[in-house]
Amino acid sequence: MLTPHPEVLRRLLAEYEAAALDEPAAATGEPGPRTRDLAYTLCVSTGTRDVRRALEAARRQLADALEPAPTPGGAHAGVAD
Repeated sequence: MLTPHPEVLRRLLAEYEAAALDEPAAATGEPGPRTRDLAYTLCVSTGTRDVRRALEAARRQLADALEPAPTPGGAHAGVAD
């Protein structure tokens, strides 16, 4: 599965959270159109079908992106003693 660049995902997550707080809900109590659009985009970006799972997946992907990649051959690879 393709994954979005962490910065794109971070921005999308921030926009969704802001819209969910700030955008007025529809008369039916459903989220507004911007929130729905962002939820859909988050789901597509994370390969999920539910916005709660999309939010979890996005946060997990961002946390994983912050962890440094392991160095092949160990911590001292390429360092002469």
